Amino acid sequence: MSQISQEALESQDAAVQRNPQELLDQLLKPEVQESLTVLVDNLPKLTEMVTFLTAAFDFAKNVATDKVLINDFAHGIGEFVKPVAEKAKGIAAAAIEANERAEADTSTIGMFGVLKLLKDPQVQKTLKFTQAFLGALSENKQQR
Repeated sequence: MSQISQEALESQDAAVQRNPQELLDQLLKPEVQESLTVLVDNLPKLTEMVTFLTAAFDFAKNVATDKVLINDFAHGIGEFVKPVAEKAKGIAAAAIEANERAEADTSTIGMFGVLKLLKDPQVQKTLKFTQAFLGALSENKQQR
C-alpha cells in the first residue's frame, strides 16, 4: 500500500476513535445511506472501471517511460516534418527573392506587358488553378 493511502487510513482511524458518535450520526443521515446504497449497487461497475483505468495507466506509464519508443516516435515525426519544413523554406526564399526583384524593378507594367505575362506557362498554371479553386468553392457553397 502506498504511503499516502496508509497515512489517510491512519488519520481516518484516529478520527473514528476520537469521535465515534459523529460517524454514527453521519451514517444515520438519509442522504448518506442513499449514497452508500448507490455505491454498493455500483461496485461491480466501479471495480471494472478501476481495473480498466489501472491497465490504461500502466500502459501510458510504460509508453511514456520507454526511451526506445520515444526516440522512434521523435525520429518518425522528424522524418515527416523535414520535407514540409524544406518546402516551406523554399517557398519563403522564393517569396523573399520575388519581393527583392519587385522592389528593384521601377518600370511599370502596361497593357501589353500584362498580355505578355498571360502567355507565361507559370501564370497560365496559376490562373487555371485559381479558376478551378473558385469553381470548387462556388459548388460547395451552392450544395450547402
